[in-house]
Amino acid sequence: MRIHRFEDAIAWQKSKALCVEIYKYFENHRDFGFKDQILRAALSVMNNIAEGFERKSNKELLYFLNIAKGSCGEVRSMLILARELGKIDEDPQIKLEYLAEEISKILSGLIKSITPK
Repeated sequence: MRIHRFEDAIAWQKSKALCVEIYKYFENHRDFGFKDQILRAALSVMNNIAEGFERKSNKELLYFLNIAKGSCGEVRSMLILARELGKIDEDPQIKLEYLAEEISKILSGLIKSITPK
C-alpha cells in the first residue's frame, strides 16, 4: 500500500506525538539551550517526514527520511543526556526514548522498502 499523504504515515503520526510530549515536558524548562535543541530535533523528525512525502520522488523522500532518522537519534541522545543531568525523570525519559526508538525502526523499514534494489 502506497502512502500518499504524510498525515497517513504511521512514522509521522508517532513523531507528532513524540514532539507534542517533548514540548509538554520541556515547555517550562529553564535551560533554554538544551530545551531549544531537543525541541528542534523533535520537530525535525516530523517535518522531514512531511517534506519528503511532499517532494513526490522516491530519491527525495529517501533523503528526507534519512534526515528524520538522524534527528530521531538526536532526540534519543538528548533524552539520555537529560536523564543523566537530572532534567527529566526516569519514567517519562524511558517512555519518550522508547517512542523515538520505535519511530526510528519504522523509518528504517520505510527506507528499506523504497530503496532501489
